[in-house]
Amino acid sequence: MRELLLLNGPNLGILGRREPEVYGTDTLADIEDAVAEVVSERGWKVRSHQYDSEGDLVRTVNANPDTAGAVVNPGALMMAGWSLRDALAAYPRPWIEVHISNVWAREQFRHASVTGPVASGVVFGLGTDGYRLAARALLGLVAD
Repeated sequence: MRELLLLNGPNLGILGRREPEVYGTDTLADIEDAVAEVVSERGWKVRSHQYDSEGDLVRTVNANPDTAGAVVNPGALMMAGWSLRDALAAYPRPWIEVHISNVWAREQFRHASVTGPVASGVVFGLGTDGYRLAARALLGLVAD
């Protein structure tokens, strides 16, 4: 059975109560369920991880090369997570970067990503629906 790696970075474990005016009220569990529903159409499962530290995220990427692809929200590590960027660049499958908020409509420091250029695609600004869209896009990138 194929699995999608769903990886979430710093502060995403507190979704639902973290700045709901920016990130909405869906919890990480809600997002995991939504992604699982999308990929179940192909018989896939979700392997979900959330860490607040970059080292744990890097270890997780490196430990999961057998997954069919990944949906990754690196959070603020998109701006300075060079070791995460390098791990994702070495990940042997397609992966989609997701951001809940429209980073271009926010502070200037959020306008640059070190991880986005090595992603297969990037979805941002569509709320938690972006995760579902990323999962659908990934299904289109991975042949059976």
